[in-house]
Amino acid sequence: MWNYFLRVMRHYVFKKKILYCGLFVIILIILLHPDRNARGTYEFITKENILNNLLKETASNFSSRAISDCDYYDIINDETTLPITIAEGDLIEGHRIRDGGEYAPLDCRPKFSTAVIVPYRDRAEQLRGFLVYMHMFLRRQHIHYRIYVVEQVDSRPFNKAKLMNIGAVAAMRAGYPCLVFHNVDLLPLKPGNLYACTKLPRHMSSSINKFRFVLPYLKLFGGAISIASKQFNEINGMSNEYFGLNGEDDLFSRLESHKIKLTRFEPLTSRYYMFSYPKQEQRQHRNNILNHVKQTMSMDGLNSLKYTEVAVVLHPLFTHIMVDL
Repeated sequence: MWNYFLRVMRHYVFKKKILYCGLFVIILIILLHPDRNARGTYEFITKENILNNLLKETASNFSSRAISDCDYYDIINDETTLPITIAEGDLIEGHRIRDGGEYAPLDCRPKFSTAVIVPYRDRAEQLRGFLVYMHMFLRRQHIHYRIYVVEQVDSRPFNKAKLMNIGAVAAMRAGYPCLVFHNVDLLPLKPGNLYACTKLPRHMSSSINKFRFVLPYLKLFGGAISIASKQFNEINGMSNEYFGLNGEDDLFSRLESHKIKLTRFEPLTSRYYMFSYPKQEQRQHRNNILNHVKQTMSMDGLNSLKYTEVAVVLHPLFTHIMVDL
């Protein structure tokens, strides 16, 4: 009788352990689920409010013969996901993209003009896939846009921030009111992620597959970002001293110094696919530059930008700016 009682108790304790373990695993899955973490990490503009937060402005030299304005409601509420395999194919016939990578819809008058600026060096195959994918993606959004690829051709360490400054100057000279700085290894997955500027600078790539679609930290402001040309001018662009470094922390610090907040769209809309590649070495003087942003930002940026323009070529899919820093 006693042995039977012990067996029953052991069986009961075993079942209880299994139940507790099962509950623990379920709770852990809920807590660590990417969507849950992403939504709880930052505030964002809801889909209902996106249109009210967009800067409706086209390039100063742009004109359209279309009679009616483009409508963006269906685009913003498009919840489909584009397949990454688009990057492996070719553009469809009759894409109507002008030399220099410029496009505007013919059947309606766009409300937005955007310059997509890509700092670049030594990733030819990745660039080809990026351009095919981005044109297929952007053509669906009924915006006027142009893709600038700014290539550093010298042998110095890669200076992404300075290349972004150079691309911004070229785009602003062409009259673009909205700048999108974009890594060549990032592809947007949701058509609802409209490539237009909001009233505040926007971190567009807040949900990346590499980070399980979770924003790593609130002050992250890199990958794909949009900012109005006027705001970029106001903060004097970015530092030109970030050789071997990304420089996005500098951009965030400049915005913070000017009390300009950043914004985002919801995590599901802000999803991106990142291609893996060898991590570049980061130099130690990064912190020294960041510690002196407030003191140097008025002297180091767009107003101190110096470089040698090697060539500017209008390719069928992009404007290629080759520079020696």
